[in-house]
Amino acid sequence: MPTPWATHLDGRPATAEDLAPLAFAGDAHFTAMQVRDGRVRGLDLHLARLRRASAELFGRDLPGERVTACLRAAVTAGPPDLSLRATVYAAGSGLRILVRTGPPATPPEGPLALAVAEHERFLPAVKQTGETAKAFLQRRAVADGYDDAAFVDRRGRLSEATIWNLAFWDGSAVVWPVAGRLEGVTMAILHRRLAALGVPQADREVTLADLPGLSGAVVMNSWTPGVPVRRVGGTDLPGAGAFVKLLHQAYLEEPAVGLKR
Repeated sequence: MPTPWATHLDGRPATAEDLAPLAFAGDAHFTAMQVRDGRVRGLDLHLARLRRASAELFGRDLPGERVTACLRAAVTAGPPDLSLRATVYAAGSGLRILVRTGPPATPPEGPLALAVAEHERFLPAVKQTGETAKAFLQRRAVADGYDDAAFVDRRGRLSEATIWNLAFWDGSAVVWPVAGRLEGVTMAILHRRLAALGVPQADREVTLADLPGLSGAVVMNSWTPGVPVRRVGGTDLPGAGAFVKLLHQAYLEEPAVGLKR
């Protein structure tokens, strides 16, 4: 049976010599996805993310067909269900793509309690490698008795969590917080599927003072379209069972694209 643990460089299995120069490299960006039965949701969004981030960081990008071929090679070599991370980095005058696979992720069930940390990421629209601040703030939150941490910017606006996007429910609409943040692929999938279902959505600034007036909150990433949040800082939030169910149902409306040869 194929192992989920594998690393491919530019579409072929990577050697120790290939990986040694990357041991301390941090100038790169990536996208992460969950593969189920050899298929992935939002493939077009993952490809667009890599293209935009390469243009932002390096002033050039990789052809989409080359990226897809590298993803397909890694998925074909592994079992039907796995986690996949595709990292793009500069090497000389060109770009290379490193694809790492592992066992499928199991998200936390929640509900989660999030500490609040003032933090603004550099180039927040780029999913970057080597962000030590996020890992540090997550560890500190856990040490303080929380499950994870949510970020507020210098204006007091909630933006995102360490490895998650945030979303809120105001009783009639999904609220996406406006601040410097990464737009996750799962978030983008939900944007378009909720719109197709006719579910109201609003982009607006959300501060800690706004939380008591909201009807629920979730975090989401490539692992899951929604884990309920029960507390942010010192503010308790109501149960968000119906909200979580709505997000999961909307996510399943997204067609999964096959990647196995």
